[in-house]
Amino acid sequence: MFEAAELGQTLDAKTYDAELPRIRERLLNAHFKLRDAKFPVLLIISGADGAGKGELVQRLNEWLDPRGVETHAFWEPSDEERERPPFWRFWRAMPGRGRIGILFGSWYTTPIVGRVFGKLKPGKFDVQLERIVAFERMLAADGALILKFWLHLSRKAQKQRLKKLEADGRIAPGDWKHFKRYGEFTEVSERALRLTDTPAAPWHVVEATDRRYRELAVARVLIDALEAKLGTPPPARPAPAPTPPAKQKRPAVNHSSILDHVDLTQKLTGAQYKRLLEKHQEELARLAWAAHQKKRSLVLLFEGWDAAGKGSAIRRVTQAIDPRLYRVVGIAAPTDEERAQHYLWRFWRHLPRAGFTTIFDRSWYGRVLVERVEGFAPAADWTRAYHEINEFEEQLVEHGIVLEKFWVHISPQEQLRRFRERQTVAYKQYKITDEDWRNRSKWPDYQQAVDEMVARCSTEFAPWTLVAGNDKKFARVQILERVITRLKATL
Repeated sequence: MFEAAELGQTLDAKTYDAELPRIRERLLNAHFKLRDAKFPVLLIISGADGAGKGELVQRLNEWLDPRGVETHAFWEPSDEERERPPFWRFWRAMPGRGRIGILFGSWYTTPIVGRVFGKLKPGKFDVQLERIVAFERMLAADGALILKFWLHLSRKAQKQRLKKLEADGRIAPGDWKHFKRYGEFTEVSERALRLTDTPAAPWHVVEATDRRYRELAVARVLIDALEAKLGTPPPARPAPAPTPPAKQKRPAVNHSSILDHVDLTQKLTGAQYKRLLEKHQEELARLAWAAHQKKRSLVLLFEGWDAAGKGSAIRRVTQAIDPRLYRVVGIAAPTDEERAQHYLWRFWRHLPRAGFTTIFDRSWYGRVLVERVEGFAPAADWTRAYHEINEFEEQLVEHGIVLEKFWVHISPQEQLRRFRERQTVAYKQYKITDEDWRNRSKWPDYQQAVDEMVARCSTEFAPWTLVAGNDKKFARVQILERVITRLKATL
């Protein structure tokens, strides 16, 4: 693969100076048009040590509108980054729609270096590359333009470049150490590029010996890709489903539903509840501190019907945990900032540090529930989301995060009783809205969505727990028992 980048490509100063003004004009025009577009641009700058990656990044920042570009250089992960799954720090660097993100170093660096120095076996290396392909495919499916540049140097050219950098006092730590393994780096890098070169995220190998040739070669690829993408109208998205009539009917129930297998007759007496609640909260308090000491994170997510008791169940969990150890994240309609990103972005950034707990009151499953049913996401987006969510959760669990997912289930009759109670009790009236009634009329549609969600996203590494919620006391105890069981098994 790299032989084609060792042809001695150069560009004389006269040709460079003559072509540069037109290149910069086209680049800026495309960048200005991008501001009104609905997709982000990701530029990954990788390659050989000493190949001029830093100089290229500086040049791109000089040529682009600085108000619409973000540059992120990835070095050794910080303590904060090491306490989260590896992709966490890259999600934080994702540009919003209409912006360009330049990644100097990326998700390729650690796997390649790890394989060269024997820290990764061949099979594990290929698994990490497969995850990268899935990650890039997911971003591209959401509209991102991904361009990956590999700046290549021959062994001779790299040695000359490193000597010059050393003489100028600009050589990076480890450059000579890596040069001694030039052959291994070439072999491993070629495999990485070959296995991750996809139509959604192609690699562009650029001969980097000559600065002028390197800069204009990258600029041409970027301009052509931007102009092509901007000239393609975005796919039409269906309008949200219309609001149903105000008249409410008792929702029909699909009797073949997975949810029908939840035994909603399970109850606890007041005495049983008081005894079990006190016992489990004391135990959870101890386990939360033990998890903190052992640097084990906990992520709990709660989904369920309106008025199912998610909030009160969350309060019984948080009553047991020291406030310094947890955070509750309530998920509502996305903000403008969040809409400018991939839908998983706002969840990645809330992942806890090692030893802490994050509780999501509603979650990333909104993509396959409310966004599906209400028509906020087209079918192509929500059907693709099942795989994306499973991949996301697998990364959390592989990192050592204890992940628990609860669907709090109640019957339509119980929901109606609670709605009417909220209407009549003054301090509960704020909990009932017209939207709650409207959602209730779509019970069969939501039930179908929940069934498919559970069937496709209850995995061996992140199973769903279906909570019997008709009796709130029973539901709270069931949730506490499940969290305690998982923490005990983990610790």
